[in-house]
Amino acid sequence: MIRLENLTKHYGSFVAVDDISLDIPQGVLYGCLGPNGAGKTTTLRMIAGILRPTNGRVLLGGDDVHRNPIPAKMRLGFIPDRPFVYDKLTGAEFLRFVAALYGQEGAAVERRVAELLEVFELTSWKDELVEAYSHGMRQKLIISSALIHRPQCIVVDEPMVGLDPKAARLLKDIFRQFVGRGGTVLMSTHTLEVAEAMCDRVAIIQHGKIVAEGTVDDLRRQHRAGDASLEELFLKLTGGVQVRDLVEVLGGGDNEGGKAA
Repeated sequence: MIRLENLTKHYGSFVAVDDISLDIPQGVLYGCLGPNGAGKTTTLRMIAGILRPTNGRVLLGGDDVHRNPIPAKMRLGFIPDRPFVYDKLTGAEFLRFVAALYGQEGAAVERRVAELLEVFELTSWKDELVEAYSHGMRQKLIISSALIHRPQCIVVDEPMVGLDPKAARLLKDIFRQFVGRGGTVLMSTHTLEVAEAMCDRVAIIQHGKIVAEGTVDDLRRQHRAGDASLEELFLKLTGGVQVRDLVEVLGGGDNEGGKAA
């Protein structure tokens, strides 16, 4: 469903994404992991058609996102890391607006709007301007807008940001049901516990390249990591962390640097 072929993105001499190839079939929840600056968001934006690759291509259901953007994007629901909504529209108006972008309107859309607002507990706010929504409510509205046209695949950057525990659990259940019905989800997250619990397969990206790919069990076998957690694997593959003496860093304790003048 989602296919990346030698996907590359340069910013001048800087290589943000370096020759990534990936094939994500239907019915799979796929996790894209990596440290800050690894190239995850750039990759997702190229998949969504927001950024144009320097080289390579993105196929959604067989359609090239840049050569055949309309049929490709009809299949896609995109949830960015920093979502934008129109503050002067109500929640219901915003969902109708997004549906109209996909050529959908009428009674079927009204039923879909009501259904999504109910699922995300926004029904009582449907006629309120979005400017009055909290951050978490805006995130729920954006997720609803990505689902409004019944996409075949969902690409989501940091899906749990701003959601309360109940809404986060609801989103996890929605994603699992979506892939259970043959949909495809590609998500980027820094929450490794979420990725380990939810994802069927993961790719770990470092410096714009995929350094590991497969199920968590695959990664354990490939790197002889025994029963290591995904967090331990991630740190091993991305260079780990170095922790200095916190007393020294914070300037506390009984050493001379921590004594009062």
